[in-house]
Amino acid sequence: MEENFANKSRSEFEAMMKEAGRSVQATLTAQHRSFDSYFQDLLNKSEKALYDAFPSMYGELYTQNMKVFKDLYNELRRYYRSSNINLEEALNEFWTRLLERLFKLMNPQYHITDEYLDCMVKHAEQHKPFGEVPRDLKVKATRAFIAARSYAQGFLVGSDVVKKVSQVSLSHECTRAVMKLMYCPHCRGMSSVRPCNNYCLNVVKGCLANQADLNTEWKYLMDSLIVVADRIDGPYNVDTVIGTIHMRIAEAISNLQENKDSITAKVFQGCGNPKISTKGSSSEDKKRRGKVTLEAKSSAQALEMLVLDAKGNLTALKTYWITLPSSLCSKKVMASSASDDKCWNGMTKGSYLPEVMGDGLANQINNPEVEVDITKPDMTIRQQIMQLKIMTNRLGNANIGNDVDFQDTSDDMSGSGSGDSCPDDVCGKRLSKSPSTRQPETHAIPKQSGHGVNGDSSRSLPSASLLLLLLVAVIAPQHLWR
Repeated sequence: MEENFANKSRSEFEAMMKEAGRSVQATLTAQHRSFDSYFQDLLNKSEKALYDAFPSMYGELYTQNMKVFKDLYNELRRYYRSSNINLEEALNEFWTRLLERLFKLMNPQYHITDEYLDCMVKHAEQHKPFGEVPRDLKVKATRAFIAARSYAQGFLVGSDVVKKVSQVSLSHECTRAVMKLMYCPHCRGMSSVRPCNNYCLNVVKGCLANQADLNTEWKYLMDSLIVVADRIDGPYNVDTVIGTIHMRIAEAISNLQENKDSITAKVFQGCGNPKISTKGSSSEDKKRRGKVTLEAKSSAQALEMLVLDAKGNLTALKTYWITLPSSLCSKKVMASSASDDKCWNGMTKGSYLPEVMGDGLANQINNPEVEVDITKPDMTIRQQIMQLKIMTNRLGNANIGNDVDFQDTSDDMSGSGSGDSCPDDVCGKRLSKSPSTRQPETHAIPKQSGHGVNGDSSRSLPSASLLLLLLVAVIAPQHLWR
């Protein structure tokens, strides 16, 4: 019977953990889906507006260069999906290819070789054929895209951490403690007596000691997502930047057309006069067939609502790991109120006298209900703590407009990005410092010789007694020879 109750206790408690985790996962996944849908829609509308308006605006200038525009939007999507793409290089490549194509189309009477185009491109920065648009768009678009993809990735990482942690199995000691909490009253003829609230808290805090150590890095992740959300709806406004890419391209092309003669003259002066084409083509772009006004349909209100909703959910999730024991005791175990003195205290019906333990592994050293080895942290959970650090570091970089390499987070365990970063509005000056200046997180693990969070990366120094023994071993032989 005891074995059956132990198995039942384990399966029920693990089911409670997974159910609580699924609720958090659903919230984070829904936030990711909402933002992802909004962002992709912005990009799609900008591309469609370009395809709809450019044929009538530019004629052959557009129709003969459709692939250049399609490639740009494809690269932007790939970057957002975390492909290994340098966004600045992709934008530079777009303007270079576009300039080469348009220059040839606008000067059909000349035979312009690839070597000549190379020379022209080298002088492009000096002549600024597209005006200030390429530089301005590069600055704004890179910041917006970096923030957007880091933000979207943050929700997925958070959801994945919850999923993996919720699947961690209970220890043998925890299983026995849960069985005693939930089923021993039945054997004493007290099946209707509810467990004492503080008794339940000690059992659950002992069982979820490792999980509670996620709290610090989890809170940093939630805070970082909130700060980046403000950037997305503020300085790096994705609605303004992403939704107007087609308009900025049109502005750049118009600038090139309006200054065609002076730009051509400067190129000829720097690269020499190209040969006259034997084809004698005069198929310069068919002039604009009437002005088409490009407009950007703002969805600023939708973005504002999206960010407000996300910030509300993220704030509510900040304390998830340390409030989980009280949530499980009150909603799942149905423990009695804290003032009840006729509850199941583990021995009989009465009040529960021991104090409630703190959160985290180190605070369970004197837990009266669950025997917890505080020197042996759960490695699955330690790995997830590292994932939270890596993601927070990425968001910290995105917050100040720095690009980061988005590899699969499972490949980052070697320590890349393991230095933590935290939102500037939340953690003071931490973002202004190098991640390595941050004091290492101990995750509430006391310094034990031979034990650490990250294996050999946190080896303890030799004890004083060991050094003394080594010293004696060196000196003793010298006295013997004397």
